[in-house]
Amino acid sequence: MFDWTFISHYAPFFVSGAEMTLFISVFGIILAIVVGLVCAGIEIARIPVLRQVVRVYIELSRNTPLLVQLYFLYFGLPKLGLVWSAELCAIVGLGFLGGSYMAEAMRGGLETIPEVQRESAYVLGLSKWQTLSRVVIPQAINTSIPGVVANVIFLIKESSVVSAIALADVMYMAKDLIGMYYDTYESLFLLIVAYLVILLPISLFGTWLERRFDYERR
Repeated sequence: MFDWTFISHYAPFFVSGAEMTLFISVFGIILAIVVGLVCAGIEIARIPVLRQVVRVYIELSRNTPLLVQLYFLYFGLPKLGLVWSAELCAIVGLGFLGGSYMAEAMRGGLETIPEVQRESAYVLGLSKWQTLSRVVIPQAINTSIPGVVANVIFLIKESSVVSAIALADVMYMAKDLIGMYYDTYESLFLLIVAYLVILLPISLFGTWLERRFDYERR
């Protein structure tokens, strides 16, 4: 029988876990967007050497699990004399993983801008970086929104593995309660509700934002 008393008693623990999940996710996503924008800019500008470095980074990031990256940051770096807190490791891990996905989404948006616009900007005396920041990027944002929003949701869901480095997020709370009390259904119910409360508003806002920009383009 479903234990609603358990739900009411332990719901505050999941609120605390959701706060940790949001804290890690927000800063990790901000880092991912910055990294993605820089990498996409380098690829579109076709900067020698740096472009190859970006491609290596993207392939390395996208083809290794976040859990492995977190283990390297949390357990591997101390062997090299660099000790980071679990929170910082989680943020950097999400930023490292998300940066590659953001870069691809943003690059796709940047590549939709006709080449003639770049050439016209160069003729007017703008540099490559000025052309990107003043001409290309503002237009590319519209095209990139669906991919960026999808990546934001993806990264929040991926944050569930940070419990492996002892961060008390919502997944950590669920596993802890299941291990102590064996109330599996109730714990999983609270876990699902916590993620829905976090992710559903983001998904709805992303849909609204995409429609808003589509309307403005018309």
